[in-house]
Amino acid sequence: MSQFYGLEPRDGKGDPFPFSKLKGKVVLIVNVASNCGFTPQYEELEALYNNYKDQGFVVLGFPCNQFGHQEPGTDEEIVQFCRLNFGVTFPIMKKIDVNGPETDPVYVFLKSQKAGLLGFRGIKWNFEKFLVDRNGVVSERWGSMTKPSSIDGTIRNLLNT
Repeated sequence: MSQFYGLEPRDGKGDPFPFSKLKGKVVLIVNVASNCGFTPQYEELEALYNNYKDQGFVVLGFPCNQFGHQEPGTDEEIVQFCRLNFGVTFPIMKKIDVNGPETDPVYVFLKSQKAGLLGFRGIKWNFEKFLVDRNGVVSERWGSMTKPSSIDGTIRNLLNT
């Protein structure tokens, strides 16, 4: 069994969100921020989620304040911001660190499985994306500049395998 399914982060309300309930699903994990130039990507993330959620696709947003302090709000404020401004219905998790000594175990796992550009393991900025297949294997990683809509085909392929 993949280590992915043993992870249990907290959701935006602080409740456990065991990844074991994601078995058999394709999961896109994104470190998000409310005050970033990439924040409009929420619209495309929500569109992907709506297009494929009935086929076993999940988007998880992990707020992070480590890049330019662009996510200063509380967990509740962040969830409200996403819903009100972008109509987000996919899960927004508890705010975490994605780099450094307090890195959340989800990101320890993701970064250990798939390096970024030039082998860099850290997260460079907000809205980096990790795609996990139905078996809990990290299949792809994209940087902040990659628009969610541009990975639609990759998601569709994983859903059909």
